[in-house]
Amino acid sequence: MNMYLPIYINSYGRWRKGLDLILASSSPRRKELLEMLNTPFQVKVSYADETYQDGMEPHEIVMELARIKSTVIAETNRDSVVIGADTIVVMDGDILGKPKNKDEAISMLNRLSGNVHQVYTGVSLIRGQDSILFYEKTDVEFWPLKKEEIEQYVLTGEPFDKAGSYGIQGFGSLLVKRIEGDYFSVVGLPVSRLKRELEKLVHP
Repeated sequence: MNMYLPIYINSYGRWRKGLDLILASSSPRRKELLEMLNTPFQVKVSYADETYQDGMEPHEIVMELARIKSTVIAETNRDSVVIGADTIVVMDGDILGKPKNKDEAISMLNRLSGNVHQVYTGVSLIRGQDSILFYEKTDVEFWPLKKEEIEQYVLTGEPFDKAGSYGIQGFGSLLVKRIEGDYFSVVGLPVSRLKRELEKLVHP
């Protein structure tokens, strides 16, 4: 039995023939999440300059970076639907990126310990001249973490390619007390909303 729900793009319940779907991301987690839509797609990595203006709000940043990623790929794939996405972790107004080393990972996790932070994921969809831009915000609360617990988690190696130094879909789930919002958005792609926005773009 097929456990996935296809994207109902037209009256026949199929992805529109001849229209390619492209994920502009190297993230294996986003690739896995997009596979939930049970629609064939390609992965083309965008090597765009991911910079943004000072003073932008977190939701503006993720949407701008998602737009940049998708635009670069869309320029050479005009007959395709291109998906770009970006995720950031925010604690007390500060953006926590990917840790550069063990000490930085430990520092971030100590800061998140026992507190609520926000995860923003922006998504950009482009099809020719048409586009859709949206974001999801999720509140994540960590349990108070012991020093040994943080050090053991860092030793797994999981924090080093993830914003905020944790992966909620892996061992990092053991650090999380609760979330309010879209779980998959924290992983990197809000697939439930993405499905509906794709339907708007492909079959308005």
